[in-house]
Amino acid sequence: MKAAKFFIFLMTGIALVSGCGKPNEPEIPVTPDISGNYKIVGRVATSGFAQDLVLDNGLLYIAQGEGGLCIVDVSTPTNPEVVSQLTEDVRGYSTRIIQQDSVVYLAAGSFGLTVVNVANPEQPFVTVSNLNMKPAKNLHIFGKYLLSAISEQGVKIAEISYPEQPDIRGSVSTKGYATGITTNADTSLLFVSCGEMGLSMFDITDFQDGYPSTIPAGWCDTPGYAEAVVLDESRSLAFMGCGYAGLQILSYADTSNVHIVGNYAADGYAKDLILDNNKIYLATQKGGLLILDVSVPSKPVLLGTVETSYAQGITSDNNYIYLADEEEGLIVIAKP
Repeated sequence: MKAAKFFIFLMTGIALVSGCGKPNEPEIPVTPDISGNYKIVGRVATSGFAQDLVLDNGLLYIAQGEGGLCIVDVSTPTNPEVVSQLTEDVRGYSTRIIQQDSVVYLAAGSFGLTVVNVANPEQPFVTVSNLNMKPAKNLHIFGKYLLSAISEQGVKIAEISYPEQPDIRGSVSTKGYATGITTNADTSLLFVSCGEMGLSMFDITDFQDGYPSTIPAGWCDTPGYAEAVVLDESRSLAFMGCGYAGLQILSYADTSNVHIVGNYAADGYAKDLILDNNKIYLATQKGGLLILDVSVPSKPVLLGTVETSYAQGITSDNNYIYLADEEEGLIVIAKP
């Protein structure tokens, strides 16, 4: 009898051990815990830890940590399918991604930038690896320039007339640790989220072919750790994901007096965000996805939530939100 019990215990233990593995390997049922009629309609369990993503012409390009680059066809969003994955020559831990035409750029911290030709999505290949824009935290493109937030060193600039071979030029020194970057439409202002130092702004009207004569244009300390920034230029507002301080909303209408006009305390760690039609979509790591109405900046209103394991990056189109979740992979969410 004891032998039989021992055998059952042993087999149960083996079953438990064999079920362990990478968190996003098991098939996950499409049964979300949601509110606000935002519904999960599709998933892909990526082979790496999904960090960030960008959408172009029905394809999602996903930075997936040590797993390099994953390309997913979302032309049918309810049935996303992996097209290809690339790890060869993709060094480091890819955390952020940006795309222009047939080239994507991956930010990989101390391993700098990786440049990938994706003209044929089924056979992507690396053209530059370990580009010396380090430690690469985030990326932004305007015109023929690629900007990389490089932590305590500020922002580094490369000229990309030849997109597959960036030509490193000048840099911008910032307060704090540069983590996120954007520019306004006429590229007269550079906005940098700077970790514990909040938001820094620079006048870049005199850019000098990649060697800018930068003039500090404004600054505002924010609570938490500023990770990302997006703009509503029509209202001169900057929306910032600030870690455990959630969403912070700043007015820069008077650049000599940049100040906070509203905020929303998220349950998780605000990592990334996008703005669409007076709505902020906020990826908050363990807090999942938050959808906020920011029509009245001083009083953001929660419209919906989608619970996920570890939301890191976000993008969207007219009908769907695409979330890079470190543990679950790609999550596709239908808008109401």
